[in-house]
Amino acid sequence: MTDNVDTHSSPTAASNFIRNIIEEDNRSSKWGGRVETRFPPEPNGHLHIGHAKSICLNFGLARDYNGICHLRLDDTNPEKEEQEYVDSICDSVRWLGFDWGEHLHYASDYFDKLYEFAEFLIGQGKAYVDSLTADEIRALRGTLTEAGQNSPYRERSIDENLAMFRRMRAGEFPDGAHVLRVKIDMASPNINLRDPVIYRIRHAHHHRTAGKWCIYPMYDYTHCISDALEKITHSLCTLEFEDHRPLYDWVLDQLTDVVQCHPQQIEFARLNLTYCVMSKRRLIELVEGGFVDGWDDPRMNTLVGVRRRGYTPESIRLFAERIGVSKADSWIDMSVLEDCLRQDLNERAPRRIAILDPLKVVIDNYPENQEEECLAPNHPQKPEWGTRSVPFSKIIYIERGDFMETPSKGYFRLSPGAEVRLRYAYVVKCTDAVKNSSGEVVEIHCTYDPDSKSGTAGADKRKIKGNIHWLSARHAQQAEVRLYDRLFAHAHPDAGGQDYKSFLNPHSKRATTAYVEPSLIQAGPEDRFQFERNGYFIADRVDTKPEKPVFNRAVTLRDSWGKNA
Repeated sequence: MTDNVDTHSSPTAASNFIRNIIEEDNRSSKWGGRVETRFPPEPNGHLHIGHAKSICLNFGLARDYNGICHLRLDDTNPEKEEQEYVDSICDSVRWLGFDWGEHLHYASDYFDKLYEFAEFLIGQGKAYVDSLTADEIRALRGTLTEAGQNSPYRERSIDENLAMFRRMRAGEFPDGAHVLRVKIDMASPNINLRDPVIYRIRHAHHHRTAGKWCIYPMYDYTHCISDALEKITHSLCTLEFEDHRPLYDWVLDQLTDVVQCHPQQIEFARLNLTYCVMSKRRLIELVEGGFVDGWDDPRMNTLVGVRRRGYTPESIRLFAERIGVSKADSWIDMSVLEDCLRQDLNERAPRRIAILDPLKVVIDNYPENQEEECLAPNHPQKPEWGTRSVPFSKIIYIERGDFMETPSKGYFRLSPGAEVRLRYAYVVKCTDAVKNSSGEVVEIHCTYDPDSKSGTAGADKRKIKGNIHWLSARHAQQAEVRLYDRLFAHAHPDAGGQDYKSFLNPHSKRATTAYVEPSLIQAGPEDRFQFERNGYFIADRVDTKPEKPVFNRAVTLRDSWGKNA
């Protein structure tokens, strides 16, 4: 991103109604060719996948039109905001691949100006101090079908309002004693214009201004002025702020003499994603109730969670591009997000072998102390990535699911008397199955065809349908593997008036000790792999230690939920 604007640039991204607005603004030189957007989260929690859509939209538009995107922390609620969340937000935006340069701002940067403008509105007779309680204000606000009623304090004089507002700032009153409201229209059909509160008293420590202030501005008042002071051109909000736009414009219209810039607010549909909840309140309940293992639990749809799960920035950006931008609310199926990750990791993830549910196999006619190397490609579609050696010996492990004592129709893996190819190695034939006292198969015995090794002339002579992966028992290493799945078993857990927690998926996490290729012991945090035939996995960024990796399943190779949706 740059401050230099090329008004003749032609973005290559798919068109949408916001891009159409920007294109028309550039044609008419409404903003002199400038495109400045902003991403303004409140630092009272970790960002989630819904925020990623807004991040990609705002930063992406600025990038495509040679503009600027600001990162602004809307820190007007000191009781809920913490530096931890500020740091997490900045880290998440950077992780997604975006940079705000010198344009990092805080709403608290403007507290002095916001107070000055509030006094200006009082001086213009456009704001007054109201001494009603919150419940009394709510009772007089009216309904969607009934007009509100004026507060008995609405006609206080300008001098009295100024004096009381200054006393509010000086800390002379307790929380809730008074508020500052703008004077618009208590009969407006838009409830947001019925004399909204723009300042309230809060004796609370602020993470940046400490104890300097005991009155804090409300979001609707702060938001538009912050946009104007930063000279934002296109202020992009989700649809729930559409009814707030008249207030956004009203405030800036009253401040024309002191704030010259009047940004355009544009609303778009927020992200509604199946099999998860987006409400910050719900996410807090999941964390504080112990239903998940923290904000970065890989099952959470927080950005710290999906990152730990194994999602890549590229897959998130691809998802944002694929779902597009519209004015109408709709639901996006979780499979779309998962497919974006598969598409990205299919290209970038080297292949490795892991046995998640091991079953011992003894190859009876293989020499007792012999071992050899089998060559396996690091990526079947990328020969330039080369090959790796996978050791082979008399005793191997296969997946338990690759053996069936009584095979069903169409089953081409290992069963008594049947042959399969051990991927990159030999054709083997099952000769016996050993069971324990409970009747469970604990060991398979096979013979191998020494002339059938993959990559040799003999391999082409054997046409075997079944092809399974394996690891040498002598060389395989143990590692913890966490098999994650969707947190909720219902597509819309927060709908229908039911307790969303009743739809938590009891199978969303399963930890197991697996056998992995020897080289995987050296995996570092956030190294990604495709475990052949099992899915895409990442070395956990928190729990992976030197020579003790912990692998998280990011996504399966295929969508296993489609048939259940």
